[in-house]
Amino acid sequence: MPHQAVPPAKRAFARTMRREPTEAEDRLWQELHGRHLDGIKFRRQVPIGRFVADFLCFDAMPVVEIDGSRHAESARDDFRTAELNRLGFRVLRFWNDDVLKD
Repeated sequence: MPHQAVPPAKRAFARTMRREPTEAEDRLWQELHGRHLDGIKFRRQVPIGRFVADFLCFDAMPVVEIDGSRHAESARDDFRTAELNRLGFRVLRFWNDDVLKD
């Protein structure tokens, strides 16, 4: 994916999300940062076009989303996934409870 300029407001939103993660996001980040998972480099709260991905590995192109119950059967999330897939990303979604318990 070619580099795209990120609007300042989107960059600020992503920065806020990094400073204020959910419990599940924080727990998963402890496992992903510093190449702890098979030497793969992940970034968190990464702006991609008009979206902000919870976690992203640019090398393999997976986007990992951690969702709470408000995301159940969300048409907005379906659209977001389709758009990210169109850009070449593979979206993996996990529920907060799955991250916190497993």
